[in-house]
Amino acid sequence: MINKLLIVGLGSIGARHARMVKALYPNIKIGILRHCMGGAPVESDNFEFFNIEDAIDFKPQIAIIATPAPFHISTAQLLASSGIHLLIEKPLSDSMSQVEALFDIAQKNQSIITVGYNLRFLKSLEKFKSILESGVIGRINSIHCSVGQYLPSWRPGTNYRDSVSANLKLGGGALLELSHELDYLIWIFGPVDWVQAFTGRQSNLEIDVEDSVHLIMQFMGRDGNGPISASVNLDFIRHDFTRFCIAIGTLASLRWDGINNKVEIWKSNLDGWEEIYKGGSERDESYESQLSNFMDTISSDHQVKARLNNGIAALSLIEKIRISAKNGNRIYIVPNN
Repeated sequence: MINKLLIVGLGSIGARHARMVKALYPNIKIGILRHCMGGAPVESDNFEFFNIEDAIDFKPQIAIIATPAPFHISTAQLLASSGIHLLIEKPLSDSMSQVEALFDIAQKNQSIITVGYNLRFLKSLEKFKSILESGVIGRINSIHCSVGQYLPSWRPGTNYRDSVSANLKLGGGALLELSHELDYLIWIFGPVDWVQAFTGRQSNLEIDVEDSVHLIMQFMGRDGNGPISASVNLDFIRHDFTRFCIAIGTLASLRWDGINNKVEIWKSNLDGWEEIYKGGSERDESYESQLSNFMDTISSDHQVKARLNNGIAALSLIEKIRISAKNGNRIYIVPNN
């Protein structure tokens, strides 16, 4: 029986989690761990803590870590050492430092850890994946994937310069902030064989992190469907908000539109895209499904859908991308099992 849950951090994503826990699991007592006083008020029926010792004494069975990425691992190690199960917001961290130690602590204390790559729970992306697996488009030859939005318009009413996204010390930058794409591409198309990368600041935005990432990659594929070449673009600078993935097969092309939550196909006998799936507004729904999946994993034999290993695979790829961008070389990657 899960009766207590801790949320670490009460920024926009922490507040979203608090709202969803209250709506989906009204009998669970919620504790909020904050790094300082002030900021957004905590709801009167929630518990508020300002040091991790008091938060652990609250005896939560589950914690959701929603602080900036550089602070994830140190907090996760302390909580996992107490046997608390963890949902860590993406990315797992800003570097691989201490990740192996966290893995060992989690195993020793039987702490289940998942990483918050909620796009895995979008029905439109699940549909895209299942259609690809059905073989309708034939053997997959290549992938074109892109996500971007102009950073100053990302969070209306706030100064983009002060955001996590804009600051290196908070784990900002297009590579970490938009790592959803790296996670779902591995989920759908299998481990990465190699990557060649460019990362940099191409705009006049007042930030100290990269605003653009351009990748050429090769995926190993799944079920013998590989290798698959891919081009991937992540950025903070485009004024047209976009998120899509196109898989080009021997029989057809398949497109996932992550903004309008639809899947379209272009077969050889068609003269345009044919819509084969259209979902509604799914953003909250994906977070709710992620939370429900994690809760079910803790209380039953369900399989967690975005395990710690998945977060490690995405973060390991990020580190290889950084090396490639720095050296200008193609980097070969040992698959993460």
